[in-house]
Amino acid sequence: MGGNHTQAKFILLGITDSPCAQTQLFVLFLLIYIVTLVGNFGIIILVRVSPSLHTPMYFFLTHFAFTDICYSTVISPRMLGDLLAEDKTISFTGCMMQFFTFAFFSTIECHLLAMMAYDRHIAICHPLLYVTTISSRVCWQLVASSYLFAFLTATINTWCVFGGSFCGPKRIDHYFCDEVPVLKLVCSDTHSSEMVMFAFVTINVVSASMVILLSYISIIRTVLRMCSAQSRARAFNTCASHLMAVSIFFGTGFFMYLQPSSSHGSLDKVASIFYTVVIPMFNPFIYSLRNKEVKGALMKCPRRLLNHWQHTRLVS
Repeated sequence: MGGNHTQAKFILLGITDSPCAQTQLFVLFLLIYIVTLVGNFGIIILVRVSPSLHTPMYFFLTHFAFTDICYSTVISPRMLGDLLAEDKTISFTGCMMQFFTFAFFSTIECHLLAMMAYDRHIAICHPLLYVTTISSRVCWQLVASSYLFAFLTATINTWCVFGGSFCGPKRIDHYFCDEVPVLKLVCSDTHSSEMVMFAFVTINVVSASMVILLSYISIIRTVLRMCSAQSRARAFNTCASHLMAVSIFFGTGFFMYLQPSSSHGSLDKVASIFYTVVIPMFNPFIYSLRNKEVKGALMKCPRRLLNHWQHTRLVS
């Protein structure tokens, strides 16, 4: 890393200065974080113990839940600690690693949403080719490629944000080390860095959006040609939860990262809270409450766990 980093500490100003509001927000965000962990770990466990969910769609969903856990954990524990602590300093390395990890997992989530749309496209439009097209090997290759590309993107973005010279007060007007508030502290020219990051965000978001858009155009055309109203309803129902997750994720992503730096303002923290704290909590409910397969597996799960526990006792 280049630049002057001898004073290797930043101060996170957080969400609010009000002690009363900080206590209330701590309780609220702690509850949200607990629900996030329970919900997403629940999805992962449910898929693992339910043979009916051992399909590519739920394979991608377990990775989706895993990334929600990870990037929420990158942000929430530190934010919760800062809401109660007087010392809100974070080291240069800690800030850099927080940004890198968040960029890494949020990029993976972007790609996973595209993979899930492609999976639905093959399942509905080409059901006879589904088993061969979306094989276990293909699933692992897709997920591995998303991790590799996310690592490359996060590395380049981290270099662009933290590779310059920092001067003046190291006060980050945010509750975590995000791209826009950190770049405001850089003394050197950030135009080239902003262009590189904008290019990578555009590549990730636009490519994923195109896959999702084309997949759903094909799905809609196929569904409208179905003779049975029941078949059409079933097909749309399988896509509803994914469309909801896509809309929420990309809506906040477009607002935060595909606008000029001069346009960022007071709403940034609200939008950031939504996609770093709230969305990871909502995703398990979106994919379970509107999904008959997940609800059915959830009803059978306690019995399976009880049988497994009884079998384990007998063996021991």
